[in-house]
Amino acid sequence: MSFDSAVGEDASPIDDAALAGLERRSAIDAVRLRIGTAIFLGLLKPGERLPDQHDVALGLSVSPITARRALTSLAEEGVVVRRRGRSGGTFVADEPPRDVLAALAAPPAEFGRVHRLVDHRLLGECTMTHFAALNISTEQLRHLDALTARMAAAGSWSEYHQLDEEFHRQVAAASGLGGAVDAYLETLADLYEYFIPYPIDSLHASNQDHIQLVDALREGRAEAAVEVSRKHVDTLHRTMFMGLADGTAP
Repeated sequence: MSFDSAVGEDASPIDDAALAGLERRSAIDAVRLRIGTAIFLGLLKPGERLPDQHDVALGLSVSPITARRALTSLAEEGVVVRRRGRSGGTFVADEPPRDVLAALAAPPAEFGRVHRLVDHRLLGECTMTHFAALNISTEQLRHLDALTARMAAAGSWSEYHQLDEEFHRQVAAASGLGGAVDAYLETLADLYEYFIPYPIDSLHASNQDHIQLVDALREGRAEAAVEVSRKHVDTLHRTMFMGLADGTAP
């Protein structure tokens, strides 16, 4: 899932302190953190329009009321602005206050958890992919092809994230591994709680991994499919909440 990133020159990568205490935060504060971090890193640009609150909720896997309250709070603090009318919506402020963005981060601790979740997902992803290459049906391949086409056409990070999650769920289902699939999906859900908005061009570039994976699954090339999955997930160690210097996305 890779989220070409252009981090502002004055934005430094988020360190342990920026991730700390995410589990202790309310759902509203967690959304504030994720959107604020994306703005702090320059992934969401000044003046950029956010998806509507319903799509923000779907893209970040929270309830619409949580998304609405988080966006209202960020608007009150000048991080985003809301405009009415036909061309209205919620936009990143032209000059979001850096002190407010910095305050969204809490003291040390969650960074290690993120890396452990990436490692757990890496193990599960490679296992799911290997068995999917052995067991996937023609219908499941058609479904994956359709998902990659929809991701290629996605116009926002929210739309892409939803399709991305469905893609990885379908690959896991194709493995036929039963309870192991459930364990993998739990890890996937835990990791998705840390995802932040990324530029859509970067996400479209990441979708090339999905296309390569489907091709390998279609041809029954298990080793090649596993290698695509391994590289795809391993990228998260360098991109999640980081400067995304290599221009890839989760």
